[in-house]
Amino acid sequence: MAQKLSIEEKKKLINENAKSGWKYIEENDCICKKFEFKNFVEAFSWMTKVALFAEKINHHPEWFNVYKTVEVTLKTHDLNSLSDLDKILSQKMDYFVNN
Repeated sequence: MAQKLSIEEKKKLINENAKSGWKYIEENDCICKKFEFKNFVEAFSWMTKVALFAEKINHHPEWFNVYKTVEVTLKTHDLNSLSDLDKILSQKMDYFVNN
């Protein structure tokens, strides 16, 4: 079960994730990032890794893919806010870019 982030936890997540390109959208209480890859195969391979991990934690991203670009929005809709699962998934997405 997802746990809503406290105000302090949310600020920390926003500040940490900003270093790797995540943006906080206050009016939607979500974080977004555009990932760019060398080509479609790399983008799709990354999406596959993320999809398998997302299924394990039962938290699925909202994303849009065109060729080598993947735009991601994370928010826990059940809570209408950011949660610990958004933190975990955003960090794993960044990790999978290089691994």
